[in-house]
Amino acid sequence: MANKIKDDHNGISIGANGTADKVGFHGATPSTQRSGAAQAAATQTSAGVVTTAPTNSSPYGYTQAQAASILTQLNAAVADVAALTALVNELRAAAVAKGLIKGSA
Repeated sequence: MANKIKDDHNGISIGANGTADKVGFHGATPSTQRSGAAQAAATQTSAGVVTTAPTNSSPYGYTQAQAASILTQLNAAVADVAALTALVNELRAAAVAKGLIKGSA
């Protein structure tokens, strides 16, 4: 079996033979490196800031175009939150699986 811990002048590498090496910390069951789409970098799609103010004279409220713009930006922000939630949950699951965090009280 190949050496799974590498120690050289560059530092120490655990699981040095690649993603198939199993690693675990603090008594966690050793597992291979996780992968999947949930680990992709999250990008911001809601770059705009809503600056449209409602009117305070008749007719009150927003025009149809203003309301549509606000709704579009709100939906983009909701998509951003969903992407960040998926990424944070994947990072948490990876840290729990490796034993780096407990994951509960």
